[in-house]
Amino acid sequence: MSIKGIVFDLDGTLADSIEDIADSMNQVLEEQNLATHDIETYKTFVGNGIRKLVKRSLPESLRTDEYFPKNLDRMLQVYGANCINKTKLYPGVAHLLNQLNDKGIKIAVFSNKANHLTQKVVKVLLAEWDVEFVIGAGGDVARKPNPQGALIAAEKMNLSPNQLMFVGDSGVDMETAQNAGMFGVGVLWGFRDAEELKAKGAKAIISEASELLKHI
Repeated sequence: MSIKGIVFDLDGTLADSIEDIADSMNQVLEEQNLATHDIETYKTFVGNGIRKLVKRSLPESLRTDEYFPKNLDRMLQVYGANCINKTKLYPGVAHLLNQLNDKGIKIAVFSNKANHLTQKVVKVLLAEWDVEFVIGAGGDVARKPNPQGALIAAEKMNLSPNQLMFVGDSGVDMETAQNAGMFGVGVLWGFRDAEELKAKGAKAIISEASELLKHI
């Protein structure tokens, strides 16, 4: 296998962002005297974009056309102001990115996080490394598991899908890898477990960032 580049998921893969996500959504809920959720619950809510996150966080009775848009707008406002308060790279990720840059392996990021938030987080957390392309959801880019963003990344890196690895922590990421024709690697330090990753087609599963190099 000749891997020339890697498309990374962001949340749960490169960035440990769950505290900022949980704090922000809980603030939105608390403002309305609604029940909040713990970190472990939020790990099951994320992965399909902020709209799904907000919908899953709200009581079913408030997932209506009347209430949902207000909560989505408020979450975008609160999270946009707080998305890098506690968010940090997972252990070993910085060293991995150093090694990838040293080896000339191209790096891109494709997230289901809204594009402007994806760009903001990457600009802060990944400023030290050469990242070829960053894209989040929104505009003309469909959310994962649609492979559109991954294929755009491949084009921007001047690589074919079979030269690329797609690395993520969820079944959605593994489906994206398959749909894009890329080698899917699941990581176990994020928000989902090995069972989900295997069921959705992971070609390899790793528990530490350093293990990724073995598959290149």
